[in-house]
Amino acid sequence: MNNPWITIASPELTAAINPLGAELSSLRDGEGRELMTDADPRWWTGQAPLLFPFVGRSRGDVYRYRGHEFPMAQHGFARRMGFSPVDQSDHAVTLRLEADAQTRAAYPFDFRLDMRFALAGATLAMTATVTNRGETDMPFSFGYHPAFAWPLPYGGEAEAHRIVFEQPEPAPLRRVGEEPGLIAPDSIPSPVDGNTLAPTHAMFAGDALIWDRIESRSLLWGVPGRPRLRIGFPDTPWLGLWQKPGAHYLCIEPWAGMADLVGFTGDVWDKQGIMALLPGDARSFRMDVSLLKD
Repeated sequence: MNNPWITIASPELTAAINPLGAELSSLRDGEGRELMTDADPRWWTGQAPLLFPFVGRSRGDVYRYRGHEFPMAQHGFARRMGFSPVDQSDHAVTLRLEADAQTRAAYPFDFRLDMRFALAGATLAMTATVTNRGETDMPFSFGYHPAFAWPLPYGGEAEAHRIVFEQPEPAPLRRVGEEPGLIAPDSIPSPVDGNTLAPTHAMFAGDALIWDRIESRSLLWGVPGRPRLRIGFPDTPWLGLWQKPGAHYLCIEPWAGMADLVGFTGDVWDKQGIMALLPGDARSFRMDVSLLKD
């Protein structure tokens, strides 16, 4: 039997978290309006999966470590595993995933992943903390993958929505290449005009828009002049935007890591974006979602 969703609330926001994957499955404003995807199965049933222990796809759905190949599904296994609550109140909850025999078959490291959700006023703060409980250096990456409503429930057509970055973003973007889910070696011109992106469904016909050189650590999502979301991502240096063209969501995905390059055959330590976590060390990644009403 699936565990019921865990609900936390403030006067301005209510969040519901599914212990399966520690997935943020609903975020509603004080009037009960949904700010996230409708999870229409015609498009995508995900809502906000956590990407661990790797972001993106490993070529051939395997990676290599110490001369051995290990299976690894796209975006890792955490999103398909049950987390256990270890601390909970009316406005905050921490859920935990720890290494076991099942995870070690694909990822031979003694990890702990704690995912904390905390509401304060009109802000939901999400903090993932990865701990290496083993005796060897641990390779990993981490990312968020929340799908926010497009359009948001505050009026205005989908075409009027804008991503407004904290800083101008002129750098070229990466793109998905000929091998499904893998990153092409070349880049494409940025569609950002100064600090503003006017997204269209057609932009995602070739999969995600991927920034591996991004100056901003926050952005606004919504229709200018109407209530919008502020997304903060202080600990992740890369960003993806994605949707299935025509769906009613836009995934805003802060990443610390990325899929393999087309043709990659190297060791796990050669994967782009891989971080090394020393024995006993921990590293945290925060993402904040704030509802701005004016």
